[in-house]
Formats: sequence, C-alpha cells, structure tokens
Amino acid sequence: MKQPFNIDPSATAAFSALAECDASEVPPILQGPFKAVVIGGGTGAPVSIRTLLSLGIDTSAVVAMADDGGSTGILREKADVTPPGDIRKCLTAFAGDPSDPLVRAFKYRLRIADDHALGNLMLAALEDACGSFPEAIALCERLLDAQGHVYPSTLAHVTLSALTRDGRRLNGQAAACHSKTALEQVSLVGPDTEIPPFEPALRAIEEADLIVLGPGSLFTSIIPNLLVPGVTDAIRRSRGSSVFVCSLADVQGETWGLTALEHVRSLMEHGMEGLLDYVLLHTTRPLEPPKAASGTFAAAAGVAYQAEEDLVGANFPDEVRPVRATFQDVQDIQALGPLVVARNLADAAHPTWHAPAALRDALLQVIRLISIRKEL
Repeated sequence: MKQPFNIDPSATAAFSALAECDASEVPPILQGPFKAVVIGGGTGAPVSIRTLLSLGIDTSAVVAMADDGGSTGILREKADVTPPGDIRKCLTAFAGDPSDPLVRAFKYRLRIADDHALGNLMLAALEDACGSFPEAIALCERLLDAQGHVYPSTLAHVTLSALTRDGRRLNGQAAACHSKTALEQVSLVGPDTEIPPFEPALRAIEEADLIVLGPGSLFTSIIPNLLVPGVTDAIRRSRGSSVFVCSLADVQGETWGLTALEHVRSLMEHGMEGLLDYVLLHTTRPLEPPKAASGTFAAAAGVAYQAEEDLVGANFPDEVRPVRATFQDVQDIQALGPLVVARNLADAAHPTWHAPAALRDALLQVIRLISIRKEL
C-alpha cells in the first residue's frame, strides 16, 4: 500500500550545511540594519531565503502569482482562489524551525486528496475564512514562526501568456514552463485592464539594501513579478543593489538551450535594463581569456571555458540541459552593465540545485562589493 502522505520535495535537506558556516565571515556592512528581498517563485526562491537568513539578514520575499499547475491549478480552477503553491514554499523556507512537525505537515502532499499540498489547502481555506489572502498568509507566518514576510506581487488572478522562439503562443504557466522550445517573451493577462500591484510588496522592494532575483525558472517564476505594474519602478527607486542568480540548468524547457548571456538579456527585455547590478554564474573552473597557443579552446569563438562540459560530466539526464557560461559571456554581460561573479555554485548531490553554502559565499562577495563601491 502506498503511503497516503508524501513530503513535497525541496532542497531544504541541503540547508543544514549553512549552520556550519563561520559567522565571523560576515562583513561589517551586515553589523548594522540590512534588508534583502527575494523576487521569484516557489522552487528557487527558498534557497535564497534560507541563505540570506543564515547571514542574519532581515529578509522578505515577493512571489509570482501566475502559477496554475498541480495542486494550485486545481484549486484555482475549482475554487477560484489566489494561487497558494509558491507562497506556501516560501513560507516554509522562512519557518523558524524547519524540523517542527507543523512545518513538515505544511509540506505534506495528500495522495488521498488529489495530491494536494496541505499548506495549499490551509492557505485556500484561510483565504475564504478571513476574506483576504494577505490575512491568510499572515496567519500562516505566525503558525510557522516565519522569520520574514512573504508578499504576493499582485492579488489579481493573473494568467501567464508566452511566445516561444519558434513563434508559438502558450497560455498558462504550466504550459509555458514545459515548452518544447525556449521562450522569447511573456506577459500577464488579468481579469481587468490594469493589474494592480500589492503595495506592501512594492514597499519591501523599495526599502531593500539587496534585491535578489532567483534562482528559479526565468520566464515563469522571476519575470512574472517584473510584469506587475510598479515592480520595476520600485526596483528603480530602491536604495539597494540588485543581483540575478542565474539557473544552473533547464529541467523543464522554457530556457532550453539559452546561454547565461541570453538569460540576462531576457531579464533586461522584460524591464530590468539599467537596473541589474550583479549576476551570479555557475562555473566549476575559473573563467579565463582564451589562449590560442593551448589548442584546447577555439580562440576565434572567444571560448575559454564552458561550464556545460563539467555539468554534462555530472551525469545529467538527457532531459536536463545545463546553462552555458563562457569568458565571452562574462564580457558581454558586463558590457550590458552588471558585474559578474562566477564560481562553483552547484550542489554535489543535486547538480541542478544551488548549494546553499556556496550561494552564501557568493552573496557575501556581492555584499562586500556593494560595501566597497559605497566607500569609493
């Protein structure tokens, strides 16, 4: 007999490594008030949330509201609720004690009830009982002893519309993320002409010292937040610096074959032009200028090292395609404005996930750079 309960899979098992990190490495800039906001969805954003919390940073999250797959999709269709899935994942990432039975139960999927996540059902029921989705979130934050706040980017019941690079139109987040070809452009469709932003989300962005985009699905988790009117304006008004945590690989299809440079360009084409300060890229060896004499790389192509080679060597299944990062990518990205920080960010046990300890070190480097730039 199959188990009636199943814990929703996540990268949280890797977070134990964060407890062993040396707190003395925290730069002086973090000894005073320092706020961060994570912008994304429910798969990658929890990694950034737990990593920032491990640094003692006052952290919040702004979450996309276009999810229409799985348990969330069923609830949207049958009960017309605000999408709870990505909110639930971020709430559990903020939990004061991830091992608490209530936190674990919040992540349970119920095979006896259409594989719904218990947390999704709780949020949907509380939204109905309270008459307000933000109140439902606030109640769950108290239940889970959340160490930060989760904000939907909008309360409107929006749908994602995507255009693929071969000219097809896909409607819905679930369809878009599993596209057979990479996406070119996405937009939000709301019930009304205007899609109103959730004002507390805008305030969290404006007050942040560090704005972290990702990691996560580029077109279906990160960019949908940027499409809500007012979000990119809030980033522009913010006193903080922004950093994009580029994905390690595509496991679904929406960025199938896109390079790190193409990820950054897509972000800029969807509102981040002139607003991106740093980019974190994965590489298992230093990215260096090509050496024509070595005969190893094609100097004419500007290729010094392709992270793809080592990722493929990590026994990736055929349906997973790593994100390429070359020396020329770095040069081209920095020509667009952001400073690139390239290092090994992959989790050894789960190569498509960012290792929290490695991400922590990379974000610390970004924070140090922010501090140095302020002193200049």
